[in-house]
Amino acid sequence: MSNTEIEKIYKQTFSGLTFFYRDITLSEGLILKYQIGQILTERGFTDMTYKDGGLVTNCRYLIASANAKDLSTFNPDAKQFGHALLTSNAFFKVLDIYKIGNKTQIFLLEIPATAVDFFANVTSNIENDITKKAREGFDTKINSEPIPELQTQDWKDRIEFPIGMNEKGEFFYTAGDKTPNI
Repeated sequence: MSNTEIEKIYKQTFSGLTFFYRDITLSEGLILKYQIGQILTERGFTDMTYKDGGLVTNCRYLIASANAKDLSTFNPDAKQFGHALLTSNAFFKVLDIYKIGNKTQIFLLEIPATAVDFFANVTSNIENDITKKAREGFDTKINSEPIPELQTQDWKDRIEFPIGMNEKGEFFYTAGDKTPNI
């Protein structure tokens, strides 16, 4: 792979990178299925928020993405949730799994579908740097006040599913697959 191709992948992945949150209650068995370095895909749309409050559930997906769409520009009701969205079949690399007490943060980096093989085989200093920031953020936010709008049943229903797997813990994609299991 040429330096130009690598530069293009890095620009596509890291330029404008923003953190998003998705808090969920997951069984310990499902949490343990995630592994650092793993590549996943979410077959549906990935709903998340840019609002970062305290954690009420036992699991937080922290999603770093440069491609999320802020839905409040299309739907004023979405603003209360800080609702952002990734398209279906988004790919992620698990950068970190960080546990404090009974709370776990699963840190996902959204990656281009065209760069899955690259990210499966490479770890960059950028990934290490943002992982450090992700842990620092979790340390400071874990016990802060939760965002009330994100405790509503409407929001919880929207984000109740694990990312990259079904409720039985079967992943939609395994590295080496040519297409996700839909």
